Amino acid sequence: MSDDRIDVRKTYKLYVGGAFPRSESGRSYPVHGPKGALLAHAAQASRKDVRDAVVAARSAFGKWSTATAYNRGQILYRVAEMLEGRRAQFVDEVLASEKTTPRRAAAQVDAAVDRFVHYAGWSDKFAQVVGSTNPVAGPYFTFSLPEPTGVVAVLAPQDSSLLGLVSVVAPVLATGNTCVVVASQEHPLPAVVLAEVLATSDLPGGVVNLLTGYTAELAPWLASHRDVNAIDLTGAAPEMRAALQGAAAGNVKRTYVPRSTDWTAEPGLSRLLAFTETKTVWHPIGV
Repeated sequence: MSDDRIDVRKTYKLYVGGAFPRSESGRSYPVHGPKGALLAHAAQASRKDVRDAVVAARSAFGKWSTATAYNRGQILYRVAEMLEGRRAQFVDEVLASEKTTPRRAAAQVDAAVDRFVHYAGWSDKFAQVVGSTNPVAGPYFTFSLPEPTGVVAVLAPQDSSLLGLVSVVAPVLATGNTCVVVASQEHPLPAVVLAEVLATSDLPGGVVNLLTGYTAELAPWLASHRDVNAIDLTGAAPEMRAALQGAAAGNVKRTYVPRSTDWTAEPGLSRLLAFTETKTVWHPIGV
């Protein structure tokens, strides 16, 4: 083989409805490494891309939310398997994107795999832990059970291109929601590669829709969109959050502002609880 062969350049696209389209606007923006080197040009999503992603998430919600919790856990575990199989590639992507060491990049990838396994295990146990049978004065009883909120907009953290991304997306999926994710603006490349893992796993198209671009441009459209039921403001700048919460009030969206962004800490139940609603069913005794 000739030594002067030209490498095939990777084209980084959006991930919407199980496919990899370019932005409808045709725009892209440069992505640089920690030392300033140009890594790639990522697709710069537009308002129209936001709308398409929400439509895809809503279309996928019915099937995903009614799948058994056990089946959702199996699929998330399959994602972990495939992420583990491409470990070396993800280590390279994180190392190229963030100012870190090879050892820390490898630890971040391993933690991301473990985080998917963690939430896969919670999928069919969460309802048992937070659900309840309620005492009622009368000839009936009631059950209270968590249900998914619906379509969740997720502003991924800016400082952790892979582990932070997995930490905010996996709990949304484990509880039966679908999502539109805005990847880290400065470090979007590991997210796009993760989308390839999702596309080749058993996760149905449209359950996760991933956009790259400018968070400040895309977040207001997601916050004000009437078919988005909740928004995770983790990746929004603090000075933007009040305005986004105001826009979300238009259709009474749930908004989630994290108390901590230590992605190496035990995740707990807060993110699982954030995007569920409690449904209480009354049932007469003896029927």
